[in-house]
Amino acid sequence: MPGGIVSRPIYTRHGDSGETSLAGGTRIPKTSARIEAIGTLDEANSAIGLARAALAGTAADGPGPGLDGMLDFVQHRLFNAAGLLATARPATPLTTAGDAPAVDAAPAPTSRATVTPDDTATLESWIDALSAGTGELVRFVLPGGSESAARLHVARTVVRRAERRVLDLHANEPIDEVVLAFINRLSDLLFAAARYENRKRGDVTWDPEK
Repeated sequence: MPGGIVSRPIYTRHGDSGETSLAGGTRIPKTSARIEAIGTLDEANSAIGLARAALAGTAADGPGPGLDGMLDFVQHRLFNAAGLLATARPATPLTTAGDAPAVDAAPAPTSRATVTPDDTATLESWIDALSAGTGELVRFVLPGGSESAARLHVARTVVRRAERRVLDLHANEPIDEVVLAFINRLSDLLFAAARYENRKRGDVTWDPEK
């Protein structure tokens, strides 16, 4: 193979029994809250990728890096967030009275993947810039309008679901709250981006009389 890359099959057969490995090698059920959270972040990333593809000629539009640049940034950070969940150390089992404290001698695995408060601040600056170009929101917005806006709304709802899954995990295995803040702000960014995409057609708004 060029560059010394060794070709390996993408299948391992290791997950056939319903378990998978975290980055440190710990085996956990695929139905666990951690894997559910990681998988839903993957769904959200895929939905954002589909929304990017639908931007077509408007990809470079928008403030700052443009909508495509914003979504590119977001996809990388979502991958980082999933990586952080995959490298987290499982909770130490409780001990009974009289037992020696249970100590996991293996160090927590490390990762170069990060999500920082600055990343969340970046999203907030983009939300403000996009909102400035769409006018005041006076009615509830329905998902729809242009195809690209509709896909951004789909991505927004998947991100909301990912946030709920991560919060489910956080309730029992606390994770970095920076990740929670980023995911929460991301759904706001996608809402603002969808409105920005519909600015020429106007928002599709809810009519309570219909």
